[in-house]
Amino acid sequence: MSRFQVRKVAVLGAGVMGAQIAAHLVNVKVQVVLFDLPAKEGPKNGIVMRAVEGLKKLKPSPLGVADDAVLIGQANYEEHMEQLRDCDLIIEAIAERMDWKRDLYEKIAPFVAPHAIVASNTSGLSITKLSEALPEALKPRFCGIHFFNPPRYMTLVELINTPTTDPQILDDLETFVTSGLGKGVVRAHDTPNFVANRVGIAGMLATMKEVENFGLTWDVVDDLTGKKLGRASSGTFRTADVVGLDTLTHVIKTLQDNLTLETDPFYASFGTPAVLKKLLELGNLGQKTKAGFYKKVGRDVLRFELDSGEYVPGGAKADEVYGRMLKKPAAERLRLLRNSEGPQGQFLWAILRNGFHYAAVHLGTIADNARDVDQAMRWGFGMQQGPFELWQEAGWLDVAKMVQEDIDAGKALCNTPLPEWVFKGPVAEAGGVHTAKGSWSASKGEFVARRALPVYARQPFPEALRGETLPDFRTAGTTLFEDDAIRLWTMDDAVVIASIKTKMHAISMEVTAGLERAVELAEKSYQGVVIWSGDEPFSAGADLQAMLPGFMMGGAAAIDEAVAELQRVMRLLRYASVPVVSAVRGLALGGGCEMAVYSARRVVHMESYVGLVEVGVGLVPGAGGLTYIARRAAENAATSTGKDLLPFLTEGFTAAAMAKVGTSALESRKLGYLLDSDVIVPHKDELLFVAINEAKAMYQGGYRAPHKRLFPVAGRSGKATILGSLVNMRDGGFISQHDFHIASLIANVVTGGDVDSGTLVSEEYLMTLERRAFCSLLEHPKTQERIMGMLSTGKPVRN
Repeated sequence: MSRFQVRKVAVLGAGVMGAQIAAHLVNVKVQVVLFDLPAKEGPKNGIVMRAVEGLKKLKPSPLGVADDAVLIGQANYEEHMEQLRDCDLIIEAIAERMDWKRDLYEKIAPFVAPHAIVASNTSGLSITKLSEALPEALKPRFCGIHFFNPPRYMTLVELINTPTTDPQILDDLETFVTSGLGKGVVRAHDTPNFVANRVGIAGMLATMKEVENFGLTWDVVDDLTGKKLGRASSGTFRTADVVGLDTLTHVIKTLQDNLTLETDPFYASFGTPAVLKKLLELGNLGQKTKAGFYKKVGRDVLRFELDSGEYVPGGAKADEVYGRMLKKPAAERLRLLRNSEGPQGQFLWAILRNGFHYAAVHLGTIADNARDVDQAMRWGFGMQQGPFELWQEAGWLDVAKMVQEDIDAGKALCNTPLPEWVFKGPVAEAGGVHTAKGSWSASKGEFVARRALPVYARQPFPEALRGETLPDFRTAGTTLFEDDAIRLWTMDDAVVIASIKTKMHAISMEVTAGLERAVELAEKSYQGVVIWSGDEPFSAGADLQAMLPGFMMGGAAAIDEAVAELQRVMRLLRYASVPVVSAVRGLALGGGCEMAVYSARRVVHMESYVGLVEVGVGLVPGAGGLTYIARRAAENAATSTGKDLLPFLTEGFTAAAMAKVGTSALESRKLGYLLDSDVIVPHKDELLFVAINEAKAMYQGGYRAPHKRLFPVAGRSGKATILGSLVNMRDGGFISQHDFHIASLIANVVTGGDVDSGTLVSEEYLMTLERRAFCSLLEHPKTQERIMGMLSTGKPVRN
């Protein structure tokens, strides 16, 4: 892997994107300093100070932990330019003005270190023209770097070179952005709006045009173009409101100003829609002004009506028949839409056809290959499939003929025919642009393999596009055992991988049996166990639905036995003679959280959400979660000079009683579910690689399981203190009587029950208290209401 080290980054521009890029750098432990102009009044760093303070209030949060905002260095161009000399990477993220950016480059050039990379976070300005302001010595180390908003959550980062960019610089930056920041990199050509915004914004404009053609309303369109179409759930117009209509207009203007009918035959469809002009005139810029295509009044969501200029009741849904059509296999789906007589079906075919047409015509100029286009639309616009993937899945030549027929009939946005490579040659023969050889490059006239940078060796199972023949985690390696619930396998004959297969990776009795088998296999012949599945979530918890039949037949006694078995397997994970590593991605809730905390180590993707949430269904954690909280409190107290356990217990109790879930791996660590020794991984596809190496390193370092120790508990006096607070919450109307009852049971377990403060207890003792509380609640009518409500609606019942 490249030895280019990014120790410190400067971000120039404390606007929406600059501040959030700085926040994400803090998330991944990169030292960062955020620059902006000196304030005209007050402290010189006033602009940056306000931007950093604003990060704490943004939702979704750009910071893994809001308190980490203090880690962002603050600077201004008047007083602190010398700080740039220590930076390995300088990201410019000021307003989208060519003259302002070039002027700034001239100012910073004397302070840029000889090895440092300078990159512009522009959404569409020419990188080559920007580079002209730089001295010759700096031009090889300059490129474009386009993050998507919000940068913490959006996978896509586009890298754009100029003719003078050193190829090694781009490789180094791709390595850092991929592994260090956890992003998916697409290399774009230096054309207006690059790849994702070029295709995506052209698609959005085409959608708006077709909305006019077919006389549909924004709410119906969003219902059609959201999840039903395999795209972002916000659909088209809600997405525009979230992005900001001023921002959208700017990106549209980049297309308008930098393209012509000669350079883009679709140019005629790039006019700013009348509704967008009207909303801008009114100052209704979307979510940031609380009004755009939509406006929320109380609980009602209104939609803007262009004819009247007023907001009218919204919430209309598409006809159900189109929802059913969109569930059909791709080939049948497209044929049904094309042949449909209703305006909604015709509209859907039109926007899909326009997308295929635009992507094919421009592939050769905007991207190196079709894979880059599809990945850009997946990662930057939230599509489940890019345009070429869907086209290929539906039958390459069949769809091509339908599209060309519409072009010839004057139904398309322009009359430019599909390129010849669509119908003749390697693509037509292969049945699409994605093959085992690689993806089609229209500019090179060949299939191009994925880039083989060393960083990608850390991704054994990268996200695959339809048509590619990449390794599949479900069949890869050597299978050691497999049933419907779990697969035990190995990639390297050194570590056993346990991949849960149940829905939401729920922990059933079959799963626990599989985990026990994994430990037995590893203790005999391997170096460790990694619990990992190639898709999210890590685990949504115990399989309550599977427990219900046993409960109905045998009551709480039948469940007691199942919970005792689950607890035994959790202890088995903790005390195995080889390290058990949980590789966590996405949700790790309830039993999933317990499975993680009872492992020897956790390797966790940054966007993981960990917590004990059983209270939501009227239960307490039953597989050892409360025992873990009590034990950790005792361990933490042992490092303190004080003897009072309660301060160390409070946060864990509160997290369980309020069903708190960490909104990032960093916050999950703050809640106590991850330890300082656990590893947080920015890129989801590197999780397995890191987890396997952790298991091996622990084994080769002479790993021994922890001793089974007795530990002190807070006892009845600690419980009384907690109950006093709970009484106040109940009497103040903050929690219900049943919430009070559940929280009291949690308090009883974590304090050790009816014993003196400081009494030494075992894990088995606390697990017995935990199990009794769990089973007693199962028989409670209000808990049963909560369970049935969650199983039937997916939403918690408050009673």
